[in-house]
Amino acid sequence: MTNYNPKSIPAQDRMPGRALLNRTECSALRGIAILGIFLHNYLHWLKPMVKENEYQFHQANVDGMMERIMSPSWDILLQFFSFFGHYGVPVFLFLSGYGLVLKYENAGPTAAGGDTVGDIWQFIRQHFMKLFPMMALGFTVFAMVDWITPMRHHWSWSDIIGQLTMTINLFPKPDSVIWPGPYWFFGLMMQLYLLYRVVLYRRGNKVLLTLILLCWAMQAMCFDAPEGEALNRIRYNFIGGMLPFGMGILLARMPSLPRPTASASLSVFILSLFAVLTLSLGFHAWLWVPAFVVSLHVALIKILPSFCIKAFDRLGVLSAAIFVCHPITRKIFIPISRSGDIMDGLVLYVVTTLVLAMLFRMAIQKMRNQ
Repeated sequence: MTNYNPKSIPAQDRMPGRALLNRTECSALRGIAILGIFLHNYLHWLKPMVKENEYQFHQANVDGMMERIMSPSWDILLQFFSFFGHYGVPVFLFLSGYGLVLKYENAGPTAAGGDTVGDIWQFIRQHFMKLFPMMALGFTVFAMVDWITPMRHHWSWSDIIGQLTMTINLFPKPDSVIWPGPYWFFGLMMQLYLLYRVVLYRRGNKVLLTLILLCWAMQAMCFDAPEGEALNRIRYNFIGGMLPFGMGILLARMPSLPRPTASASLSVFILSLFAVLTLSLGFHAWLWVPAFVVSLHVALIKILPSFCIKAFDRLGVLSAAIFVCHPITRKIFIPISRSGDIMDGLVLYVVTTLVLAMLFRMAIQKMRNQ
């Protein structure tokens, strides 16, 4: 196996200081994460596929995945993406926390402005406008496609406003009001941007660790109803994403981290993979799976050969556009897979998603440049 050589990266693409992850590695991580997300968001809608434990913990889903592991069939890889693919979201949250620190804390004490209401508002406005063009364009196109395809969704005016303002995560029964489903992520990111700027920016790690533990405790208190609505609502909001987001902040704040050896990275990858598989079996352990998902992906990016890094980097460049447009192509092609031609529909979905993502990326860039 050929190790990835960071010296081959142009100087302008390297992170400042001795950051553990450089820009190309971060982009490749986004590529791996979006691959899991957009395959999961297609496959888990199909009846033969085992369902995931993303917002709630269903023991029946765990048992179903274990049965497929013990008696694998031709679709075992698809089953893994259906059950585990949603863990691309914690990787994105980790990278967001990591990037915020490198951009605002490592760049200087006032890179994100002062503590006045105006400074905070400017930060939030800037990040809202970074997300809004992607979300608005995707939502508009999806709404038109949804209207002309079977089983269309009936939005209320409040749902539409909630989605466009990225506050829909706060609504009761998010499963029934957030459509298309993946767009809940925009509201989650706005919550985390606000939390970072108001609570975590230029404050010590004790505050961050306390917040992580509080968010864990709120989820752990739902142990008597792991399939209930309380846990569901919690995990649609920042409480459910605080662990990987906080890990990104902590890692970026660590000074002068040495680059790990290939053998150390391989060891971390194997241990993390084992942890993800075993901790997924029970409710309380499941709450900590995102931490090991992050360590697994970081270790993986250190042991992949250079050609894989380059391929995932190209996918990572398209990750935002893929995220925005994949619900559109899913609505069009999933009837093919539901009728029994699983691979036919899946291949069409993957190809058209990638092509449409390229067009979306150009359109989004044009909107931002205007």
